[in-house]
Amino acid sequence: MSSAHQNLSGVPLVTFPDAKHLRVAIVYARWNEQVTLAMSSAADEYLSACGLSQEQILHVPVPGTYELPAGAQACFEEASCDAVICIGCVIQGETRHFDFICQGVTNGIMEVMIKYAKPVAFGVLTTENLQQAMDRCGGKHGNKGTEAAYTVMDMLHTMHKLRKGELFKSK
Repeated sequence: MSSAHQNLSGVPLVTFPDAKHLRVAIVYARWNEQVTLAMSSAADEYLSACGLSQEQILHVPVPGTYELPAGAQACFEEASCDAVICIGCVIQGETRHFDFICQGVTNGIMEVMIKYAKPVAFGVLTTENLQQAMDRCGGKHGNKGTEAAYTVMDMLHTMHKLRKGELFKSK
């Protein structure tokens, strides 16, 4: 299904009883900051609406999108986070630099998620121009920061149910 004419940020709130014990990090790139700060703010607002206090949400700026995987790993190792939302924006230029950055970030985020078996949301925009990025950080296509926060909360909820054996019970 194409999302060309849909605002996808109308995601439901995900809440569960153990949320008061969660620590979630928002790791965001300072490069393309007008985009990444809008996405980070939206992710923070979503987490707060789900019942997390500001003390449970860690904000970690990194220089650029390429550094997101290292920032996410540090959040698990140094701050005992339960999940990380990675927020970045890579805009196509005239060289292949875009391809290398996107590939490295995608693989790096996936590797961190697998290594720690904890949710890491891929809130990275990979656009052809600034206007496409603006459309996805609060414009006509919603805010992908909200969607990344929803993804982390939904995965935390699913993992919580798995630990409790709730997904194996017959209905």
